[in-house]
Amino acid sequence: MVKYEKPQSFYDVFERKGPGQKVTHYCPGCGHGTAHKLIAEAIDEFGVQDRTIFCSPVGCSVFAYYYFDTGNIQCSHGRAPAVASAVRRTHPDSIVISYQGDGDLAGIGTAEIIHAANRGENITVYFVNNAIYGMTGGQMAPTTLVGQKTMTTPMGRNLRRDGNPIGMCELISALKTPVYVERVSLADGKKVLRARKAVRKALKNQIDGKGFSFVEILSPCPINWKMTPIEARNWVVEHLEPIFPIGNFRDVDAPEVKESAETARLSMTPAMMDDETLYTTLSTQRDLEADKPVAELTDQFVKIAGFGGQGVMSAGVLLANCAITTGLHATWLPSYGPEMRGGTANASVIVSTEAIGSPLVNRPTTLIAMNGPSLDAFEDQVVPGGLIIANSSMISRTATRKDLRFYPVPASDMAQKLGFLGAANVIVLTIHALLEGFPCVETLRHVVPHSLKRKNLVEMNMKMIDAAVEYVAANPVEAVPQETGAR
Repeated sequence: MVKYEKPQSFYDVFERKGPGQKVTHYCPGCGHGTAHKLIAEAIDEFGVQDRTIFCSPVGCSVFAYYYFDTGNIQCSHGRAPAVASAVRRTHPDSIVISYQGDGDLAGIGTAEIIHAANRGENITVYFVNNAIYGMTGGQMAPTTLVGQKTMTTPMGRNLRRDGNPIGMCELISALKTPVYVERVSLADGKKVLRARKAVRKALKNQIDGKGFSFVEILSPCPINWKMTPIEARNWVVEHLEPIFPIGNFRDVDAPEVKESAETARLSMTPAMMDDETLYTTLSTQRDLEADKPVAELTDQFVKIAGFGGQGVMSAGVLLANCAITTGLHATWLPSYGPEMRGGTANASVIVSTEAIGSPLVNRPTTLIAMNGPSLDAFEDQVVPGGLIIANSSMISRTATRKDLRFYPVPASDMAQKLGFLGAANVIVLTIHALLEGFPCVETLRHVVPHSLKRKNLVEMNMKMIDAAVEYVAANPVEAVPQETGAR
């Protein structure tokens, strides 16, 4: 009878070390191997191997995909919580694990882990704290102890120069949303058993849909500490544990925190809502009733560009809001210089009937150019057969390409004549709607009042829409001279 065997969630052999190898790349006495086994056993116990996606970033865990027979994603340094959040939202039935070291999570990825925890993402994070950057030679990490010698602190970490080591459990537990926060140790057999329980509970919380769980694991690093494996485990007890005390910091199942946990759950975050609940909430906040959903639409990739103060960003937001109001998917990505006014600015908007993977618009189907430099910068990026709408009040030339449609409109002059130069963006957006078929003008009229912070400008913006409709009626795209590039 086999009493002990390799977890089913591990591969039979570990090809990282060569064909047929059964050992990992971890150094003798390293705690990563123990932590891996505890996680793999929990995955086996709950029967979620086929649903599990393991997110490992740069660091000693960089080759975890050689060991875990699960879904695996290799993440950028520190970004595993962000990747895990995206995976969990797009694959709601998956079980997502973010596995990170101290330099990765507490240093390079501090923002990612704090915000993922604060959003209450339903993921499980295992944080291995060995007080050092292990993979790259043993530099000082955010968790390095005061006085501890490393490659970059040969005289020891200096409190005045480097500050105190960061307690991540203390930071995470200060947030309201996490449901489980615990620190454990791998110093001896008894503590490993306690760590096993914490690893198991953090995974079960995600399976039960409870929310964000965080387990910090104090782990030995004999090679970089320049110790034997036994000495390293003793060092964990004598030096790490006094600075990073093991214990439970938050558990929603504990009676003393049930009431506060329930309060946190009542203030739901978007990460904890389904799409229908989120859409209803957003619509209610905007006081908008959704139009009839658009069943068919060719994906739109729109680049709106100009200088600061021309309403480039707000035009992008307005287009995205029109899409959301009609039940479509939309993204809006701003890009601008440091100047409040006069600097370059552009907004990328994608509208689709399907979920959108990236907000980047590298090949726009429509370019709305509000000034000459914008036309110069983005004309070559427009797809063949695409559309350029040019603010001819500030652009004297026509398109140099003949494989696209070019439609000039004196938007700034029209807006100024109507009494508000700042609304030229509404004119060009209406032109886009009329020429590309989305959004319909009535949707634009419906959304504009709810997108304006200054309600006294609603009537003025409605005049801009009317003026644009009249302009297109008087200047149909077919009537634009061929030498402009129109077709």
